[in-house]
Amino acid sequence: MTKAGTKVAIISDSASDISPELGKELGVVIVPIIVSFEQESFKVGEEISMDEFWRRLTAPGAAFPKTAAPSSAAFTAAYDRAFSEGAAEVISIHVASKLSATYRSAEMAASSHPQAKNIHLVDTATASAAQGLLVKRAQRGAAAGKSAAEILADLQSAIPRTHVIFFLDTLDYLKAGGRISPARAAIGGLLSVKPIIDIVDGEVVTLDRPRTASKAKERFMELVGASPIEELTMLHSEAPDIEAFRTELCTRFPAIAALKPGIVRAGAAIGPHTGPKGLGVALIRS
Repeated sequence: MTKAGTKVAIISDSASDISPELGKELGVVIVPIIVSFEQESFKVGEEISMDEFWRRLTAPGAAFPKTAAPSSAAFTAAYDRAFSEGAAEVISIHVASKLSATYRSAEMAASSHPQAKNIHLVDTATASAAQGLLVKRAQRGAAAGKSAAEILADLQSAIPRTHVIFFLDTLDYLKAGGRISPARAAIGGLLSVKPIIDIVDGEVVTLDRPRTASKAKERFMELVGASPIEELTMLHSEAPDIEAFRTELCTRFPAIAALKPGIVRAGAAIGPHTGPKGLGVALIRS
């Protein structure tokens, strides 16, 4: 849906952890990715709620979920709707192509669309709330009347400065998803390792491996505060202490407090890999 007076429509996917409801409020169309628990498949944000996703993921003995990209037809429908509602151009902003086939699905739809020359794809090279920050940034530009070229230039400048800095409570889910070996997970568990991760150029990288939660939190603070920040939101995966964590971060860094960071709950894009009780931020450096 394009807001009144907006000639550039912004479209994304639910790996951004922007709910369909928030998407409507912002004027952004969110195409749902698919999550499957054994034989059951759901459109994220439409057919399965965040509460139900986490209930299923953390149920004792639960099978590890699989995620799949939306169909190219789903993107074609989104592009059709945007143009029918008056958009002159579409900017389609997606989860890292190295992490998901979503970008490829959008690319297939865009390349065969009658308005192909007016559809611009963006690989954010990231996911979750970091992708969400870029989507919201693009929508602000569109609402302010910026051209597609101006919005795209701004995004290309912001993407290399965009990060997800996150520390995990457990290695079990990285092991279940095949991101680390069982042996490495076992050793990490014995040492109480709390890895701090980021998504760099579309790949999950480990920034550090502190051995306790308190050391992980201190190292996290150092990494976040390493250089000035333009935008930031808190990010968590079912962490009950997220409010206290936000207060602690804002107390330590008044410049972050001035940004009035919101809180985003991680969903199907990274939740299966982080597991519960993970804490972090999505940010764009200055």
